[in-house]
Amino acid sequence: MSPTRIPQPEDFNPLKPQLSLSLHYPSPPESTTAILLLFHGLGDSDTPFLSFARNLSLPGVLAISVRGIAPLPHSLLGLPLDSGPTNNFHWGDDLKLDGRTGEIDMDPGYDKVWELVMGKLIGEVLMKECGWELSDILLFGFGQGGGVALGLGSKVRTWEGVGVGEDEAKVREVKEGEEVKEGVVDERKEKEKAFKGIVSIGGALPPSMIPSISAREKAKTPVLVLHGSESEYVGEDEVDLIKREFENVKVVEWKRPDDGMPRSREEVLPMMEFFAERLKSGWP
Repeated sequence: MSPTRIPQPEDFNPLKPQLSLSLHYPSPPESTTAILLLFHGLGDSDTPFLSFARNLSLPGVLAISVRGIAPLPHSLLGLPLDSGPTNNFHWGDDLKLDGRTGEIDMDPGYDKVWELVMGKLIGEVLMKECGWELSDILLFGFGQGGGVALGLGSKVRTWEGVGVGEDEAKVREVKEGEEVKEGVVDERKEKEKAFKGIVSIGGALPPSMIPSISAREKAKTPVLVLHGSESEYVGEDEVDLIKREFENVKVVEWKRPDDGMPRSREEVLPMMEFFAERLKSGWP
């Protein structure tokens, strides 16, 4: 991998038009030491989440707010078919209705997100072109976007993408006499397969993004899950699933019933403490 450099707006041009995003640099931009990817909820867009990142103003963090991969259809929004482009997006491969509830299925498959976000944005631009590692990248998502963030953290365990092979080869060149240092390769590979941290608000881990390998180890990325006391999508079963798949999980249930974005200091504090701990820490 090349030496780390701060991504510039033009670095993301090859992602268009399949993937659109908005950037917020720390002040000064040269202070960037970590990257935060933000994934909005069902029917939203990247713009409000860029404002959220700007208000967070995490020191030394380049925030990249990603737009959902497809617009919601006009009929679902109650708009005439000739209304023109909408600003309401979703993350799924398709839009499906849950046969039991009649509501939108929150796990319609996320192969396209994996290809575009993991393969293109993270793998090719941030890692290959700019030299960053997975352990430099935080993920934040709300609702369906929170599920995407958790899904990326889950699926990356078995990723053999950009950077792993190259770094393993480099590590094998580190020798003591004629012997390769024991454990160095495994430690490096493990390091490549976990993000710096994930915050999910009202988002559940999509089963379709759980690796099918039966003997899989738990995902190493630290996770914070925030949800309302009567969350529509995060209940005991969903929390249990996240804890089964991730090694380090903290769950905070708000006093208010709904999920929504944080509205008070009490709701924001666990998230800010998590960010502060992850940003000051090394590995793991």
